[in-house]
Amino acid sequence: MIHIGIIGLGAIGQRLIKQFTEHDEVVITAVCDRNESLAKKTSEQLGNVEVYTDYKQLLANTQVDLVYVAVPPKFHHAIVMDAIEAKKHILCEKPLANSLEEAREMADAVKEACVVHAMNFPLNYGQAASKFAELINENYIGKLRRLQLSMHFPAWPRAWQKNDWVGGREQGGFVLEVGVHFIQQTLKLFGEIHNIQTRLEFPDDPTLGETGIIATSELEDGTPVLIEGMSGLAGKEHIGFTAYGTEGVLTLENWGEVRGGKMGDTLEPISLEATTHPRLIDELVKAVNGQEADLYDFEVGYQAQKILEELRKEK
Repeated sequence: MIHIGIIGLGAIGQRLIKQFTEHDEVVITAVCDRNESLAKKTSEQLGNVEVYTDYKQLLANTQVDLVYVAVPPKFHHAIVMDAIEAKKHILCEKPLANSLEEAREMADAVKEACVVHAMNFPLNYGQAASKFAELINENYIGKLRRLQLSMHFPAWPRAWQKNDWVGGREQGGFVLEVGVHFIQQTLKLFGEIHNIQTRLEFPDDPTLGETGIIATSELEDGTPVLIEGMSGLAGKEHIGFTAYGTEGVLTLENWGEVRGGKMGDTLEPISLEATTHPRLIDELVKAVNGQEADLYDFEVGYQAQKILEELRKEK
C-alpha cells in the first residue's frame, strides 16, 4: 500500500482525492492546507486522516511515501525541494515552478535524489487526448500543415477558480493555466517549438493576467504553430487544439471531444469507445513499485515551462 500526503486542498487539490480513494493500492494518510478549517473538513471526509497546516510537518511523517503538491505555483519550488530532502516521491501540479530557474533546479535535484517524480498533466490520461494522439500517430491527417490552439473564455478566472492568484500576472492567466496542457501535448506529439513571437493584451491593472494572446511559432521542420486566445467575451468557453494536414483535420475540443474529417468532408465527432488510455494513479503505483510507468516527469515540466515563459514574456 502506498501512503499519500496531499499538500494544498483548494479546487485543484480536491480533484485527485476521488481517484486516490478509489484505488486499491493507495491510501491518503495525511492532508495539509494553511486553511485549518478546510484541512480538518477534508480530513473528516477521508475518515480523520492526519491534519497539518505546516507542510514540513507532513513531510516529517514517516508513513507518507508520496506527496501530491497542489499549491499555487510560487510555492512549488520550496515544497518540492524539501520533499526531495525528505526522500518522498512527488506528484506536482503544473506549471512546474514560478520561474524557469526554479524549474531547472527542481528537475536536476529530483533526478539526483532518485525518487519518483511526475507532473499532473491529466490530458494524457483521458480518452479524448489518447484518441487524438492515436489518430495523429496513425497518420489520419497526412502531413501536418499547421497546428493551432484557440482558447476563449467569457471570464477569467472562471467562477469555480476565483482566488488571489489564478487571475494574477505573477502566477496565473489562461496561457499558463490552460495553455500549458496543450504545449505539453505539442511537445509530446510533434516535437520542439521554435521562433516564438507573441503579442499579449493586458488590462489596466498591472497585477492582473493577460486578456488576449496571439503567438506564432514553428516546429523543427518549419510547420507553423498558432496560439490565440481571449478572455472577457460573449459566448461559451471554448478550447480547441487543431491539427491541419494534407489529408484531413483533427481537433481536440473542450478537453473531452475529438472531431475529424478527411479532405472535402465535414468535421464529425469521433467515437472514443474502446480507446485505451493509462490512468495516472495506476502509473504512479507502478513507478513507486519500481516498474516501468507512463509518467510525465519534471524534465517534461521544464520543457513545457520554457515555452510558457516565451509566450508570457512582455515585450
